[in-house]
This record gives sequence, structure tokens and C-alpha cells, in this order.
Amino acid sequence: MKRIVIIGGGTGGTLVANRLRRHTSTDELQITVVDRDDRHVYQPGLLFVPFGLERPEHIVRSRRAQLHDGIDFRLAEVDRIALDQDAVHLADDTTLDYDALVIAAGASLRYEETEGLRGPGWGESVFSFYSVEDATALRDALASFDHGRLVVNFVDLPIKCPVAPLEFCFLADWFLRERGVRERVEITLATPLDAAFTKPVAAGRLGGMLAERKIALETEFATGRVDGVGGRLVSWDEREVPFDLAVVIPPHGGPSFVGRSPGLGDELDFVDVDIHTLRSKAAPNVFAIGDAASLPTSKAGSATHFEGEALCANVERVLGGEEPEGSYDGHVNCFIESGFHKALLIDFNYEVEPLPGRYPEAHVGPLPLLRESRLNHLGKLAFQPLYWHVLLPGHEIPGVGAQMSMAGRQAPDREGGDQ
Repeated sequence: MKRIVIIGGGTGGTLVANRLRRHTSTDELQITVVDRDDRHVYQPGLLFVPFGLERPEHIVRSRRAQLHDGIDFRLAEVDRIALDQDAVHLADDTTLDYDALVIAAGASLRYEETEGLRGPGWGESVFSFYSVEDATALRDALASFDHGRLVVNFVDLPIKCPVAPLEFCFLADWFLRERGVRERVEITLATPLDAAFTKPVAAGRLGGMLAERKIALETEFATGRVDGVGGRLVSWDEREVPFDLAVVIPPHGGPSFVGRSPGLGDELDFVDVDIHTLRSKAAPNVFAIGDAASLPTSKAGSATHFEGEALCANVERVLGGEEPEGSYDGHVNCFIESGFHKALLIDFNYEVEPLPGRYPEAHVGPLPLLRESRLNHLGKLAFQPLYWHVLLPGHEIPGVGAQMSMAGRQAPDREGGDQ
């Protein structure tokens, strides 16, 4: 019997475990999932909590309950991985041996890397929303915020769901307009990027939306410290952005145990993998998926979904003595909430930036790309039940393929704008 250990019971770890269990018998493959807690969070829901659009208890479920019968769940901290021994060493001094290992432990939030971020003012004028607790505290602060300067800032990329800071700005604009206090609040997005987004066509569209909503954009702002008492974000080049309420997304890194496992990770502790096979460059029987992997694409849930198909097939190939296939093309799509019950949809991969068009197919695709619509908003809402009942159990989402299709895309006109 072959043994596979999966570190992480979030999106990637759960869908991989369930897919592999559906394809193999318990006599063929022993599957063990390890995680330090039993709280599976539907992370797209965190964006809605601060605005009262979602209740925290509705986005948290048991990790163990999402796993199919025949999958072992181990509640434990990982200390390190011994690649030369094919073994995972746990913090309780026990060891899990493996024939194949999948690292799906997500990204870590590194608040300590930004001076003052969790110092004086934290939870009073400085907040974040990348955890249930932080999103709930921010909800309570926003409920009484009716004037002043609201600043949204992410310190650096990569971060989980990189469009979330933009979405927060759009939803804050809507939230404040609904309360009748928008004219008394200045909203600023302070970003280390030179535009609203990393890709030029989408950056032009999203930057225009910020301007339409009178949301200021402070570009190339590399946050060096947070002065919660003085109400200032200070960049490394000593520029300042004043605030009355700051929403700061901390730097992200890979799982801490990766840094304690020589040769496994990059300088940020993300697992260094081949971008098409998802196999670790350090060992032939180790893979990584989702936020834990050092892939040059967005750390978004859809990326994990699309990666899962390639990764599961490659794990089965390696366990069968074959070489993996490089089938993952970097495909990602993201709904971008824009307020007023509307959203945009972007779809891209390693080679193709987000472009206008229709999704998933030309002419028949119901969802417009790079354009606000109510259908896109409904699509984002509909994804939550699909997440729990289709994606996590290891099923395919109808009409949504892992490979990106160019059908229905419009190539950009670099001189005159989008065609």
C-alpha cells in the first residue's frame, strides 16, 4: 500500500485528498491529512464580514467533516520535513512516513515584519480582514465610522486574493454611500504597485473605476512602518499617508515549517516547484498546491481548484513510477466585487493577461469579462455552495475547465484602448 501525506486541510489539501480517495481504494492508497486546527474557513467570505454582508459563523466549518470516509485526519503541528527520509516530523515528536507528500498548508500572515503594524493602535485605528477574528473586529469599527480618512494598504505581494484590497475599497464606497456618509470620508488605496493591478489592461479598467468613485490611488508606496497613534503609514522613502482608520494587509510568507526543512523553500518559505507540474524542485515525490507554492500566479482559490486536477494526476503518475506531466498553465479567474450588487470577472494564465470578452465560452458565455454586471455578482455568491458541495468533495464544476480557453477573448488595442 502506498502512503500519501497531505499537510494542510484547507482548499487545496481537502480537494486533493478527496479526489485521490475517489480514484483509489483504501487497499491501494493510505491518505493522511495533517492540520494544526479543525477550522476550515471559506476565505472569500472574509471580504464580506466587515460590511455585515456575511456572518463569521457561516464561513467556518470542521476540516475533518469535509474529508471523505477512508481519509485519516491528524490534528498536529508540523515541525519539519526530512526529504532524505521521506518523513514528516510533527511537533509532538511523532513521525509520518510517506511515499508522496503534498504541501497545502497555505500562506502565513507575517505582521511582525512591518514595524508598528500590531503595535499601539491595533484594533482601534489599525485593522486587517485576512482572518475571521480580524474581519469581525473591523466590522465593529466600520459600524460607527462616519467621517475621516479610510486608507487601505497591502504591504507587499504576494498576498492571498490580490484583488481583495480593491474589492474592499469598492465595497467601502458602497457601504458608506448606503449610510449617507460617503462625502465625509476620504478613501485611499496605498499600493506598492505602479498601478491599480499587476496587468495593464485590467489595471486601466480598475484604475478608472477607482477614479469614478473618487477613491484616491497612492502608487509605489512601500510601507515601512505603521504609526497607529499618529495615524500615519510611512513608506521606506519617508512618504506619509495619514489615516483615521487603516486597513492593512500584512506581508505573506510560506508555512514556517518549510523554512525549517532545508532545500524545500524559497527565500519567503514558499515551496519551490515546477510551475507546470507542481512538483518540488527539491524531491521527486513532493508536491505543493495553492498558496504554499511558489507559482508566478495569483494566490486565489480558483488557482488552487485548477491546480488540483494537474497535481492529482501527477501524484498518481509518480506513485506508479512515471514522470509527471506539465499540464497546469497558470489558469486563474477571480470575481471582483464592485459594490451595488455588481462584480467584474477576470480570467488569465501565465501567458495571457485578463482581457475583455465572455466566460466561459464566446457568444454563449453568460458572464462578461472585465465589465461590471449583476450576473458576475450572483456568480460570486453562487460559488460558496459550489465550494462546499462540489469543489471540496473533489468534483468538477460544470463548464469550468482547468485549462484556460481563449474563446471569447478580445485582444487589447495598445494605442486606442480595448477593442
